Amino acid sequence: MNHQPFENWLLDHQSLDPEQKRELQAHLRTCASCTALAETGMALGAVRAAAPASGFTVRFQERLAAHRLAERRRKFWGMLVFVICGLSLLGWSAAPTLTRVVDSPAEWITVVLSYIFFVITSLQALADVGQVLLRVVPGFLPAFGWLVLASALAGIGLVWIISIWRLTYAPRGA
Repeated sequence: MNHQPFENWLLDHQSLDPEQKRELQAHLRTCASCTALAETGMALGAVRAAAPASGFTVRFQERLAAHRLAERRRKFWGMLVFVICGLSLLGWSAAPTLTRVVDSPAEWITVVLSYIFFVITSLQALADVGQVLLRVVPGFLPAFGWLVLASALAGIGLVWIISIWRLTYAPRGA
């Protein structure tokens, strides 16, 4: 049995035209679930709403401000610890190189030049490998296979993005 339009009419308190009212009354005579929903809605509508205790708004705003301040402090200290740890790790890993720089300028110039040449030759090698792969790999799979692979990778990326969003999302409650 389809309850959807009737539940919407009962829950949203929509103004109904005469035809809809007849359909709803006929449905309520045959459906116990929707009848209970209608009775619950009438009972809730008849209840007098209680006024909040005096000063509720002020207390709520103060608690919300305190919560926001605590969240800002937590983020600040977390970022500070993150930056300090990152700088410490960077200093620890760069210490051997920095001692060479202080010892002899000729030595650090040699190190920098050798590093630059290493990066350039590595990039050239990677470009050559990429060109070979671009020539060889497309022959391994038909076009439909590449489409399936690209769709699978896109789906995995979407799941990854949504999971990161869900893990980092902090609900904003009262």
